[in-house]
Order: sequence, then structure tokens, then C-alpha cells
Amino acid sequence: MSDAAPGLSADEILDVLVTGADRPLADGALVSQLDHARQTATLLARLRPADAELAVAGLVHDIGHLLPGGTDEAHAETGARAVRDALGERVAGLVALHVEAKRYLVATDGGYGDVLADDSMVSLVRQGGAMTGGEAVAFSARPWAADALALRRADDSAKVEGLEVPGLARWAALLRDLSDQAGAGGG
Repeated sequence: MSDAAPGLSADEILDVLVTGADRPLADGALVSQLDHARQTATLLARLRPADAELAVAGLVHDIGHLLPGGTDEAHAETGARAVRDALGERVAGLVALHVEAKRYLVATDGGYGDVLADDSMVSLVRQGGAMTGGEAVAFSARPWAADALALRRADDSAKVEGLEVPGLARWAALLRDLSDQAGAGGG
């Protein structure tokens, strides 16, 4: 994991997300990183329409994959560092927790592994596998754990080829508004 992941501005975050249009979600996937981000944000906005931070966390949760040197094992922490200054502690915290949420759900929900895509099952092993009982208890006590679980479930469902969802422009103003609230500005 690179400790050099810089904090990005709102406009830089949008620029990075745009690069995901040309990157498949996984080898052989027909859904791009950008489509996955937009689908995740849309699902969360429908689930909790009044929670802009949760939707934006869905939009940026995999940004660590798009940053130079991003690895599957470290993408959650790399992404959290990259968005923290611009989008605030809660959005960054949710980005950081979305991999742990997968590990938690595998450990605590007997049928959860059945909904994971093949690439998610492969990455699960690299990310530490199912949590131990003690890890699961510690995770559930963390701030935003329930929101991280909602993000994780949306993440798992947001891999639908050809699904019509709003474009990135729909999210740009919301992302910039959150950045203004975080005191980071848009550019």
C-alpha cells in the first residue's frame, strides 16, 4: 500500500472517476469501473434518499483501484486517503470500511458468499478472508458499520451490464457540495 496517495480535490476525484470508463470492473467484465461507481451511488440514493454522503461514498468507494499503484488489497485505504480532505471523514470512513464489510458479511451471513461475484470471492482471500468472531464484534462496534454494510450490499448489486443510471454529471454537483461542506472546495 502506498502511503503517498495524495488528497484529491472534488474536481480531481471526478477526473479520476472518468478514467474508470475505460477500465473493466474485473477481467472479462462488461461493466466498467465508472458504470459500477454510478450504479452503486444510484442504489444507495434510492435506499436512503436523504443521505448524500452515503451515495457519494458509493460513487467513490473503488477510486483506489483507479489511482496509480492501486491494488485490490489496499484500494479501500488508498481511496479513503484520497477522498478524505475533499469529502470528509464519514465518506472516507465508509470507503475505508467497504472491504471489511465484505469480510464481516462472509463471516456472519451464511448466504452472503452466494451473492459475491467470482472476482469478489478471489479478492476476499487476498483481503484477509472471513473475519474471526472477535474481528466481527469489533467491526460491528465501529462508527458507520451499518452504513458500510449498506454500501457493501449495493457494491455487490451494482455490476449489471447495460443498467441505465444517471451519468456522472448527476453526481458532480453533489460531490462538490459535500466538498464545500467539508471545507475543501471543488478545485
